[in-house]
Amino acid sequence: MTSAKATSAKKTPVKATSGKKAQARTTSGKKGSVRTASGKKTSANLDPRRDYPLASHRPELLRTPTGKRLDEITMEAVLAGEVVAEDLRIAPETLRLQAEVADSSGRPQLGQNFRRAAELTALPDEKVLEIYNALRPRASTKQRLAEIAEELERDHSATLCARLIREAADVYERRGILAS
Repeated sequence: MTSAKATSAKKTPVKATSGKKAQARTTSGKKGSVRTASGKKTSANLDPRRDYPLASHRPELLRTPTGKRLDEITMEAVLAGEVVAEDLRIAPETLRLQAEVADSSGRPQLGQNFRRAAELTALPDEKVLEIYNALRPRASTKQRLAEIAEELERDHSATLCARLIREAADVYERRGILAS
């Protein structure tokens, strides 16, 4: 009995954590259609009552940024050196699927947050931290925030994040909390 428990413990998936260095991948324009980390196109047709949480109810839709399935992330694989740090980061496709679930649950703001997070996965961690610090009250001028938004669009195709930063710059200006 003890050996059976030990064997099953080795096969327990390790939960992925969010990260920022994964390369962005795109979804098709069709609702519920997703390109996984391996490039395979799937039709999600998500129903939050049935499919949430995705890792439990729709694991076939989830991949690591390197293309591994969740069931491949096991303690045994970690100990064998078959799992790298990039495997423990969240893939942009997963965040987009979570956005679909949020939208379907009547939570569009949460869905937009997941979509922006998906865009941020293409950025290095240092760049995300730089943007975070720039968005602190009185930390940046309106011009600096506009430059960050332009860079996000131009270099990373992060249009949703760029839009949010421009909106923040306008709000900061109205509230008088821009840097001078």
